[in-house]
Amino acid sequence: MTRVAVALSGGVDSAAAAYLLLRSGHEVFGVTMLVTGEEGKRAAEVAEKLGIPHFVFDLRREFVQEVVKPFVEAYLAGLTPNPCVWCNRKLKFGLLLEEALKLGADFLATGHYARVWFDLDRKRYLLARGRDRRKDQSYFLYPLSQRQLARVLFPLGERTKAESLALVKELGLSLREESQDICFLKGGDYRELVKAMAQEKVKPGPILDPQGKRIGTHRGLAFYTVGQRRGLRYAWGKPYYVLALDPRRNALIVGPEEMLYRPFCRVEEVNFILFERPTGPFAAAVQVRYTSPPVPATVLPEGDRVAKVEFASPQRAVTPGQAAVFYQEDLVVGGGTIAPYESDG
Repeated sequence: MTRVAVALSGGVDSAAAAYLLLRSGHEVFGVTMLVTGEEGKRAAEVAEKLGIPHFVFDLRREFVQEVVKPFVEAYLAGLTPNPCVWCNRKLKFGLLLEEALKLGADFLATGHYARVWFDLDRKRYLLARGRDRRKDQSYFLYPLSQRQLARVLFPLGERTKAESLALVKELGLSLREESQDICFLKGGDYRELVKAMAQEKVKPGPILDPQGKRIGTHRGLAFYTVGQRRGLRYAWGKPYYVLALDPRRNALIVGPEEMLYRPFCRVEEVNFILFERPTGPFAAAVQVRYTSPPVPATVLPEGDRVAKVEFASPQRAVTPGQAAVFYQEDLVVGGGTIAPYESDG
């Protein structure tokens, strides 16, 4: 019998995943990582209802070190980070997976809407979008290694959200929906967190037009992201948007909307899943933020874990710090972090 640890958060999706595994005849136990301090009680209630053992691991210190601090540092560096990607790679499918294996698990299952399997022809584990495209979470999983993918299960990969809700209702559980907010902000504003942790580094600076002329003063780079218009408290005669952030000069570059469109971007810390490394340029549909549709592009490898993405048509507000994930149909080819514009050279 396969022994499966399920990462229980106390939400609908992880409960549905655990229930499906139990119904399939697996030996199931729950594991929960404490990162905000609120997850343990809710997850314990789910485990009790399911009648499965439950283990809690306090990873709050590691969470601050691996996710919260880098999140703040990224904003100070003029980036717009994606902390869920870091958390998946280093904590959920890193430390929590290792703890589950120590407890004798063969696999760690989560409530992600994604699919994973071993491809005999390629001799690799592949990652693909979940069947419910509206809930697909493969975008956040692109950094996973072959070793990690070999040990994970996504029971909801072939299910829809509606089916998951029905499963939980069948169990008689009344659970919260998983939040779309960043968990450690608790619905708050990331700017307040940045100020609280690094107030001395959030300083006013010049607002520059595309020609480098100073046309105003910003409140601190952490308050802005590429594509933003709201919060620019000046009347320049026409709408201006944030085009770039320059932490070296502590400068905010603004300009008209048409200048937000970029024909290419560079991507760093690239991880490939479909193959170990590409033999040359390849076509892909590239998704530059979770809420945006993938767009046709050519990916050109440029050395160790770096690639250039040339879009078939210019894309609006391609934001440094966000993930760019490469797809071929439903398969995740790989992905990485969009690099600051100054490295576009």
